[in-house]
Amino acid sequence: MSVLGTGVYREFLNQVLKSAHKYTVWPVMILLVAIIFAGTSNNLHSQLLKWGEHFWESYYLLRPGGVEKPNCDPNFDIELRLQELEASLAEPDDLIGDLFEPEPFDREGARESLKNARALCQDKYRILAETEARITPAVKVFRSLETGVESLSLFAYDNQRFFFALLFFICASVCTITHHHIGFRPVKNQVDHWVASSLQLFGNYYFLLGSMNSYDKALTLSMDEIQYPLVHQTIILGIQALCFVSFLRLLSIPKGVESVPWRKSTVLKSLLTVPLYTYMVVIAGVYFSIAESHLSGIAIYLGQLFEYAANFLNVGLYIWVGMLLKRTQLGQLVFNVFAPWRLPPELLTLAAIIIMAVPTAFTGASGIIIIAMGLVVYEELRRVGTRRQLALATTALTGSAGVVLKPCLLVVIIAALNKEVVTDQLYSWGVKVFFLSAFIFALVAWLTRKEKYNVATFQEAFRPMLEAIKPLLPYIAILFVVAFLYQQLLGAYLDEFSAPIILPVVVLAFIFYERFFGKLSENSSSDLEISRQNESAGITVLRGTKDAIVHVGALLMIMGLSFAISGIIERSEIFESLPETFSSPWVTLSFLVVILVGIGMIMEPFGAVVMVTGTVATLAYKNGIHPVHFWMLTLVAFELGYLTPPVALNHLLTRQVVGEKESELAALEGDSFWYRYEKILLPMVVMGITLLIVAFGPLIYQLVKSG
Repeated sequence: MSVLGTGVYREFLNQVLKSAHKYTVWPVMILLVAIIFAGTSNNLHSQLLKWGEHFWESYYLLRPGGVEKPNCDPNFDIELRLQELEASLAEPDDLIGDLFEPEPFDREGARESLKNARALCQDKYRILAETEARITPAVKVFRSLETGVESLSLFAYDNQRFFFALLFFICASVCTITHHHIGFRPVKNQVDHWVASSLQLFGNYYFLLGSMNSYDKALTLSMDEIQYPLVHQTIILGIQALCFVSFLRLLSIPKGVESVPWRKSTVLKSLLTVPLYTYMVVIAGVYFSIAESHLSGIAIYLGQLFEYAANFLNVGLYIWVGMLLKRTQLGQLVFNVFAPWRLPPELLTLAAIIIMAVPTAFTGASGIIIIAMGLVVYEELRRVGTRRQLALATTALTGSAGVVLKPCLLVVIIAALNKEVVTDQLYSWGVKVFFLSAFIFALVAWLTRKEKYNVATFQEAFRPMLEAIKPLLPYIAILFVVAFLYQQLLGAYLDEFSAPIILPVVVLAFIFYERFFGKLSENSSSDLEISRQNESAGITVLRGTKDAIVHVGALLMIMGLSFAISGIIERSEIFESLPETFSSPWVTLSFLVVILVGIGMIMEPFGAVVMVTGTVATLAYKNGIHPVHFWMLTLVAFELGYLTPPVALNHLLTRQVVGEKESELAALEGDSFWYRYEKILLPMVVMGITLLIVAFGPLIYQLVKSG
């Protein structure tokens, strides 16, 4: 028997891979903390400059290089300089010879000019002396601090692509090690393992690494200077590491997988376990290598991900916040507020969607919020008795309504790329679309309810609700104190730009508060909740970071490869083949609905917005669709795409955080077609009706108004 097939060898590899996951926790946590400090340093430096100006007038002159030493002589002899000037004017010019008479030397005018020049030079030396006299030991200490923070800020800005490359490939490698990449179904047996791991290795090595090597070779031959050589080499090493761990994962069968015979049906079913990003790699690789003979295309489009490094670093921070937050009692305490009202599951899920709209608006993408906080929502809904199908549907739908609310970064990007719209217009209509979707959800949930509503009266619920709010007050106080300190000390407000930096600090403060001052909730009965409460703050942060690593890697791989799919769509010139104008606005909007939902099914939102701006948006404008109408339609269509099979990315992300066991148990529930598939049908119906109203409502309104 081959040594590769022995149980000892497989056990050894499993231990190596497990250790690799364990020992990446500290580097990733240090990296995330460094990103927070780097983001804070820019605000801190701005505040230090203000403080410096407040304590020392014209502080900018006291900084290094503020006043340069003059290169003039403050005590030169004016009479001697006059003689030199007169002598130089008396010499004939070699170019004009004796053609013109030399002008008479204005000695008094020259003397006055030299006096002014000497006085100006003396003033410069006087200012230098006064400035140097003002540089006291206190100024030197403050100046050292300020310039040090400035250097840190500049270093962080210059190297954010490098930080992102490290985070990206460390998390992607760990995700590969643990079989946590997003797929249609998880690995359950040995056939699943061999099929998923072999195709993943093939895609990583043949297409991803092959494309990067081809791109690197092309750069070498062209003698073009690489703009970010460190990042370029890190990406190459990262892809090589990804191939290596894919190879080790292929050789090592995880514990707990079943041994089944190889059959055609089994292999076909196992194809569903192949990571979604692998399919994207293979599709892009086949297109670029065969259709265009340009394999380096994948590397070029993947490189766009690193051009937006600042935005995607925020993805890692948001997911880290979510994984830490799920290890606190905050989610349970929030839902305890609704308990006295005896809300039925349908109304409780509506409350969850409204509550989660706020963090979604900050992150700017429903997929991020599902990964970050989906488990918290699902666990709390299940804790109060919500059926699994409805809880899964709500979790998948959690962030879809909030992407149109202020201060959603996606809306900011749309306004930046499209001069036809401004953020105020989009946010104004976004509020209306949000309440429309919430109303439709409430209506559909009411029509599909399983029991009659028996909500508690105000007299019954009000006092218990106030009691349930009391444990939340320390959390609210912590949030306000941290936000206030950032605002006053650093000039950073809790908005879409500062939230990724401030929220981790807030959640870390929550964790330390619970571990040192909090107490176990009376409703905490599960072993998991009790074990979380008994953890030290450090262990909680480490375990939260460990959970975050695999989710960051899984989501970023999907986001990165969606840029390559975007490249295929752009280069295939599909949209150029379409007619510039359609027969009517109804036909135009029908086409836009179909095409935008399709884009939402295969691409992440940020890359999709960039692609739609240069293609579909132009087509819509030419056909008379108002830009604000078009982009509201686009955002809702994207969300419907993320909820629609066969891909249904938000459902895949939900299963990723909730776990396969809960999904399997949910599949056994339901006594009718609707309740058996409620997790798919409810989000699709809600967002589908919302999309139809957003798309065709303005046309119907115009018809009614004109008729």
